[in-house]
Amino acid sequence: MLGVFSSSIVSPPEELVAAGSRTPSPKVTAAKLMSRFLETNSSAVSMQIGDDVQMAYTHCNQSPLQPRSFAVKDDMFCLFEGALHNLGSLKQQYGLAKSANEVLLVIEAYKALRDRAPYPANRVVGHLEGNFAFMVFDKSTSTLFVATDQFGKVPLYWGITADGYVAFADDADLLKGACGKSLASFPQGCFFSTSDGELRSYENPKNKITAVPATEEEIWGAKFMVEGQGVLAATK
Repeated sequence: MLGVFSSSIVSPPEELVAAGSRTPSPKVTAAKLMSRFLETNSSAVSMQIGDDVQMAYTHCNQSPLQPRSFAVKDDMFCLFEGALHNLGSLKQQYGLAKSANEVLLVIEAYKALRDRAPYPANRVVGHLEGNFAFMVFDKSTSTLFVATDQFGKVPLYWGITADGYVAFADDADLLKGACGKSLASFPQGCFFSTSDGELRSYENPKNKITAVPATEEEIWGAKFMVEGQGVLAATK
């Protein structure tokens, strides 16, 4: 799955900007990145949302246990990859039909967060049990919400394209060719919301997240660490 968002929606993370500046490397535009994805995946589906957002996904090469899915409801667009172990109980909690899947559940969870402000965002993501990565774009408020599971079972990466778009994808090689060293693994157990304007851990919401410069040999420009933890909160 792939999502690209202009700087009017997402301010490029300073850590990734700095990583790209330390080690200049070839980049391409967001439009070229999306074209590469669609050309490589003939069965892919893409959505242009206004002038600043494009999302795409494919079922090709997906894990049968961690499928990709897409849904839109009331101008909330969601890409989801993975599976929730407690989907049944969550559907009851949110009053969803028995046929509802994970992507619809995440939209409802985000909607609850949006409409019940100041409801803590970490509580919304924290009660999701399973392996997952997702991105929700709320067109009505121009808000982006991205999260991954606490064990990083579904990989997610983010980077900055040549024209300053922030891109999220489950394919590191795809972003490497477009973002150069302005690239990092999205830290596990964390969420990013443009309404907050920062990256946070939902397991340890009070702990600061810092970016550690990567070595020249690594494909990343930086790795993100949740302070107070003994390991990097990043997929290796």
